Amino acid sequence: MNNRRSFIKQLGTAAGVAALAPEVLAFEPQKKLWFEISLAEWSLHKAIFNEKKLTNLDFPELARKEFGIGIVEYVNQMFKDKAKDTAYLNELLKRCKDNDVKNHLIMIDGEGGLAETDDATRNKAVDNHKKWVECAKYLGCKTIRVNSFGRGTAEEVAKAAVDGLGKLGEFAAPVGINVIVENHGGFSSDGKWLSGVMKQVNMKNVGTLPDFGNFCIKRSTGGEWGGSCTEEYDRYLGVKELMPFAKGVSAKTNDFDANGNEAKMDYAKLLKIVKDAGFRGIIGIEYEGNVTSEYDGIKATKKLLERVGASV
Repeated sequence: MNNRRSFIKQLGTAAGVAALAPEVLAFEPQKKLWFEISLAEWSLHKAIFNEKKLTNLDFPELARKEFGIGIVEYVNQMFKDKAKDTAYLNELLKRCKDNDVKNHLIMIDGEGGLAETDDATRNKAVDNHKKWVECAKYLGCKTIRVNSFGRGTAEEVAKAAVDGLGKLGEFAAPVGINVIVENHGGFSSDGKWLSGVMKQVNMKNVGTLPDFGNFCIKRSTGGEWGGSCTEEYDRYLGVKELMPFAKGVSAKTNDFDANGNEAKMDYAKLLKIVKDAGFRGIIGIEYEGNVTSEYDGIKATKKLLERVGASV
């Protein structure tokens, strides 16, 4: 235990040269906000995947001790073969308890699109997600985040999404788990399209995870990711359209200016939209920048949320 804690502490010390002024990164006592702050594990994907400095088991302790955050959002890619491994999950729960960390949600990728227009492919995706519903319940999470990916026209994919999300929602409801869709590329990044799907699904445990940054509808690759963005949806309109169905919010950041503001997003405007929608839940930090290190980017995002959130 002591060796592991020392290891994590050393990681924080060696996290890289900050690209921001020290006063931007410095911690301040957190004021009482109208929302809670969580940490999305994807913010550390380089440290976990590329640098192999961390594992999913280290995540709860790091969130608490390095960043002062007591709510976490997992990514299933970080423990993709452990959904039914109770020994592993028990160890993860122990580390959460040891560090007074609450599990909030699991982001699910790689299990198939819930809006695939082929019935067999879509139903397979629904079945693939069921183990993660059960895993989320075991870990004490309230929610899983899924993808409404599919190939076809907007109308065809929307019809498939209503079916796929509805079936998974029906499975998750008795377990007490929410199924939420993030604007995550393709049709899902069109606020009008995704809000329309939500209206048709019309289930209490099926909703959205508005992400401040993911509003690219079309890319040069023709897929949800990769290449350059050729068509982008208005992020402020999109967040407003998705908030009535939100069961969480993803505070995406990439780069910061000298004053600690997100370089390309108006956080005051975004947080006002969130607050005006009546949201009083959990907002998750998801840093994806390349200029600032992951550790410093997370700290800068937390400071930004605290500063702007207190003024909105």
